[in-house]
Amino acid sequence: MFTRNRKLWTFAMIALTAVLLSACQWGAKPASTDPPPAAGQPPKPAETPESIDTAWGIDTASIVDEPFYACVRDSFGEPAYVGRYLETKEGVSYGIQPEEVELLHGKGIKILPIYNHFTDATTYDRGVAEAEQAIEMAGELGIPEGVAIFADVEPNYPVDAEFIRGWTETMLASPYEPGVYGVFREASDSKLLSSYLAFAWQHQELASQLFVWTSDVDIGITTKANAPKAYAPEAEKVTTVDVWQYGIDAEACNIDTNLMRSEFLKYLW
Repeated sequence: MFTRNRKLWTFAMIALTAVLLSACQWGAKPASTDPPPAAGQPPKPAETPESIDTAWGIDTASIVDEPFYACVRDSFGEPAYVGRYLETKEGVSYGIQPEEVELLHGKGIKILPIYNHFTDATTYDRGVAEAEQAIEMAGELGIPEGVAIFADVEPNYPVDAEFIRGWTETMLASPYEPGVYGVFREASDSKLLSSYLAFAWQHQELASQLFVWTSDVDIGITTKANAPKAYAPEAEKVTTVDVWQYGIDAEACNIDTNLMRSEFLKYLW
């Protein structure tokens, strides 16, 4: 069952992971802590990368109009969702327009909201302030209660655990759900993974309510039909990954390609 209070690994596992990361290794997933099955019931099958049900979609910094939608559909396939930015960031991304919302929803496509109006992801106060701005933008767009909003932490941004805490606490006190996007990988210039692990170590309950969207793009752009069959982003070894961006910078249509746990669709707009 997929709930906001998702299961994180124990303190011991996070501590072990931190030690292994410092030694340039990954720890294995711990044994399941689920209760034993009732008498006469078959055991619950273990989750494997191949057993996770996924939904394919895209994200883009471009405005999605009919020609753009046709480009995506004809070149890659019909997406279940489109990641779009809350407001325009000059020279970086166009903010979503009411016409886009009408177009996408009219085609049964959900929207994955992204907030990117910052370049410094450090300090608790900044995490609070950025979350408050994202909440205001989302409200002005008419995004309904219960939708997850992702803070976009680019690889070159400074980031720390306190920013993540400020963002998460503030979003949880709002009508919306907290998410963080970025490179949750050891072999990266980004400090997001180590900051996230520090946050999870110090604030397990908060961390269990923070959604993760990782950019792990070794596979590269594919069509919907050729998307990965196994849901295997690297960060799945240390936490639950809700969205996996597995390819970026398509030559056609200006899109990135993603897989998402299908049950996470209910947190989209």
